Amino acid sequence: MEFVVLGWPPDGPTLRLDYRRFAYAGKFVMSNTGKAVVRESDVGVAGADAGATAVIADDDAATEGDYDTDIVAALAFNADRTDGSILWYRYVTVRSDAKGSLLGPKLAAFVAPRAADRGYERLRIAVNNPFAYEAMYKAGFAWTGEETGVAELVLERPASLDVASATPECDPMRAYQSGLDRYRARDLGDPEASFLRERVGADPPALCDVPGA
Repeated sequence: MEFVVLGWPPDGPTLRLDYRRFAYAGKFVMSNTGKAVVRESDVGVAGADAGATAVIADDDAATEGDYDTDIVAALAFNADRTDGSILWYRYVTVRSDAKGSLLGPKLAAFVAPRAADRGYERLRIAVNNPFAYEAMYKAGFAWTGEETGVAELVLERPASLDVASATPECDPMRAYQSGLDRYRARDLGDPEASFLRERVGADPPALCDVPGA
């Protein structure tokens, strides 16, 4: 697997992800967000790291060959509208047959130091379900105590700091469980409800490996 930043906002590349295999596929057609991907081979998008543009096809004529079929996971991001030191992760998507392989957290962690190199100090993401919450904790994010959008919990991490050795500003386990409690209060069905029961009293998950570190 190859982890690559394809471009940074506002001149981000566009991606053609198969909507049948990727959630939020339509969001990656937008060119106003940066993109990073995990791909299966080096036969990917030409000009990676320099603002590349992937395959674009006519919707009515789209076939399997029109999609970026080597991409396994993708991340879209852009700067905060009022604070240029903050980079928001807008969408993380993993191909349906690769879910559970930690590619989402690893891609999120991979982009972090590269964002720091471009001057970003903090990374944020808003998540609307406990599975995404858990995945981003594995990438070094932690709940801020804030919500935004449609009941989305805002998570944050430093861009450059080694989160594994960082001194937490509050009890990590308490903050982690407080976020899960917000989901528990929403009367969710399975599989979310079962997952939340399994995590009662648990510590935050271990950090994932950072590709290229």
